[in-house]
Amino acid sequence: MQFFFRKNKSGMNRLPASKQTGQQEGGKAASNDNTPLSGLLQVDLQELRQQLGNSSDLIVREMMIGPDNEIPCAFVFIAGLTDEQSVFRLMESFYTHSEKSEWGNPRKNAGNMEWILRHFPFAIGDIKLTNRFKAVKSALLVGHTVLLIEGCNQALSVDTSGGQRRSVTEPTSQTVVRGPQEGFTEALLTNIAMIRRKIKSPDIRVETRQIGRVTQTDVSIMFIEGIADADILRQVRDRLGQINIDGILESNYIEEFIQDSKYSVFPTVTNSERPDSVAAALLEGRVAILIDGTPYVLIVPAVFAQFMQSAEDYYHRADYGLIRLLRYVALMISLLAPSLYIAITTFHQEMIPTSLLVSLAAQREGIPFPAFIEALMMEVTFELLREAGIRMPRAVGTSISIVGALVLGSAAVDAGLVSPAMVIIVSITAISGFIFPSFDMGISIRMLRFVYMALGASFGIFGIIVGLIALVLHMCHLSSFGVPYLSPMAPFKLADQKDAVVRVPWWQMYTRPEALHPRNLWRVPKGNASDPARQDGGEQNQG
Repeated sequence: MQFFFRKNKSGMNRLPASKQTGQQEGGKAASNDNTPLSGLLQVDLQELRQQLGNSSDLIVREMMIGPDNEIPCAFVFIAGLTDEQSVFRLMESFYTHSEKSEWGNPRKNAGNMEWILRHFPFAIGDIKLTNRFKAVKSALLVGHTVLLIEGCNQALSVDTSGGQRRSVTEPTSQTVVRGPQEGFTEALLTNIAMIRRKIKSPDIRVETRQIGRVTQTDVSIMFIEGIADADILRQVRDRLGQINIDGILESNYIEEFIQDSKYSVFPTVTNSERPDSVAAALLEGRVAILIDGTPYVLIVPAVFAQFMQSAEDYYHRADYGLIRLLRYVALMISLLAPSLYIAITTFHQEMIPTSLLVSLAAQREGIPFPAFIEALMMEVTFELLREAGIRMPRAVGTSISIVGALVLGSAAVDAGLVSPAMVIIVSITAISGFIFPSFDMGISIRMLRFVYMALGASFGIFGIIVGLIALVLHMCHLSSFGVPYLSPMAPFKLADQKDAVVRVPWWQMYTRPEALHPRNLWRVPKGNASDPARQDGGEQNQG
């Protein structure tokens, strides 16, 4: 291939003085990035460089094509966003076919990009035609290679996106003992493909839009046509369309914009880094929102019971809710254990058996702080250790968290700052907080724990009960994209109890959650639900 480069000290192609003047005038006239291409190769290249700030990673490869190598053209791409091998094959294939093709009138045909498309087979990626600088820049910034030809006022955009990306690895925050061991990556198309491998159905729909005035982040909506509720889809589209911000760098940017109650401590949008969990949500009638640049996929609607469910629940034999009940018990311990201890030891000593009361009194002898201050110090200390363990290098983070907790707890007891019983209460509370499958729900419970500690220290058990009533009323008021947050418990739906607190065997879960209003309620053909053998076959046929 005959490439040639003409560069000055700044790295830009040097042109004759007559053309430089024309390019400067053209650059002033084309200050708006939506202006059309001029068809003059050097003018368009100069304008493109100016609009991209003469960036050093903007690569321009020029060559001569035609029967006598008399027609200049240029391939333009951004280093790091493209697959170099794909770009090289594209250029090599284009030059080879330019030598073998019957040009007829070379000057005329070179200016007709549609003629180029018909006579030059491009075997790489998606191909689009454009005649605007704005579209050319958008194509370059997503990893496409743009072809410009002298005398042609159209540009050819070829998808050569690639570059260095993280490969598919095991999920880090949602691990399971049994089940798929693959997690999402930061590449949007890779994530979409991973879900499609789970659900090989032509009814899968993907709608992609760009959000963020500066970042222009690709955001995709994925759902199953014929299952997802039309009203939920409309709300998702409307809320995404109302987002007006300069940048989207992670899924939480989207989550905070589209959630129903923006000031509630409870999350009304769930997320997952597991393709199998997202596929299961789509089969129930939910909608997935995938964001380019993050391995976490948002799932809506989200209800409270969903945050207490783990992917592993569905990969082991049904235990009819034993493990899930344990999670609910852990939730109550994590939320109320310190506050109940404070309330009972401060206001309701008569509720404690005499022998235990004597032991607690002996432990608290010499403790200079009331129970509330004692618990507050221990809880804050543990939160500091938790955050320190996360921020420190992995090689020492876990060790320091464990050793720090043991040393500080023992030293605090020996120094007479806290009682041994308080260390036990705080330890059990911390362990219970790690049982939640959802990290977001764990944060909510940790925040509410301090509120109930204050209520217990101020009003005793009466204050805790009033706080619980207020909490339940608040949760009953919440909704997620029109679905009540406490469903299927409130409002109570008997048919949905099979996968709420309990988890019945798969051959009994023949309907989708009614709270989601799926367009197709039945997982298996209606009428086959009484025959377990036919249920399995029907579900497999539905993909």
